[in-house]
Amino acid sequence: MNKTILSVAAFFGLLAVVLGAFGAHGLKNLVDAQAVTSFETGVRYQMYHAFFLFFLALFPHLAAKTKKIIFIFIVLGVLLFSFSIYLLALKGIIGMEMGQIALVTPLGGALLITGWGLLLYHFITQKRVDV
Repeated sequence: MNKTILSVAAFFGLLAVVLGAFGAHGLKNLVDAQAVTSFETGVRYQMYHAFFLFFLALFPHLAAKTKKIIFIFIVLGVLLFSFSIYLLALKGIIGMEMGQIALVTPLGGALLITGWGLLLYHFITQKRVDV
């Protein structure tokens, strides 16, 4: 499981750097400033959660089942949160109406919060957590 988590973390990090560069250099000429800011928010949260996944994989005091559950919440959260923001920011370029995609963003955020909450719950309920 750790190899999968690390691989996804590295992929999310790599993609965040690529998308961040695109947002900083290529996107500014294609969409308005508010769309660029939104896009950067998606990139930032994706990168935060790439680091989260690295921590999750490398933290030795979590059961494999707990890691897997948190991993699923975080991956789904990033996909729904960040990627819906990317689509919304690019809607002018793509040329499609994406109003309903905006409904997915808060669901993604709720999944990210749940992943963090599960990790917090683990820390609170453990008698001893060594790092």
